[in-house]
Amino acid sequence: QVQLVESGGGLVQAGGSLSLSCAASGPTFSSYVMGWFRQAPGKEREFVAAISGGGGGRYYADSVKGRFTISRDNAKNTVYLQMDILKPEDTAVYYCAAEHGIVITTLLQRYNYWGQGTQVTVSS
Repeated sequence: QVQLVESGGGLVQAGGSLSLSCAASGPTFSSYVMGWFRQAPGKEREFVAAISGGGGGRYYADSVKGRFTISRDNAKNTVYLQMDILKPEDTAVYYCAAEHGIVITTLLQRYNYWGQGTQVTVSS
């Protein structure tokens, strides 16, 4: 019932920045906790960041704290991930996800809807 479409991935050199967007369908976007996950080749999908429905609660994986910022614009049904000071180890396919809970969660299995993913590649 919910469709998520990521955009903004690409190739960037270490130290650079990228901004990802995830557009969601439907009028109930504000009721969803939104998360970003990533999956590198040969590795399990891992949590990156999440934001509560109203945007007041945010949580980040230790690996991205201080470098990534999650935000949302409920009027536009969109969640964002601003990625700064990118490192080669940030290279992965990035996925946005939505779940019906009120409290944000880092658990992949709790998320109900997923986007198709967008590739982020950091060189050097």
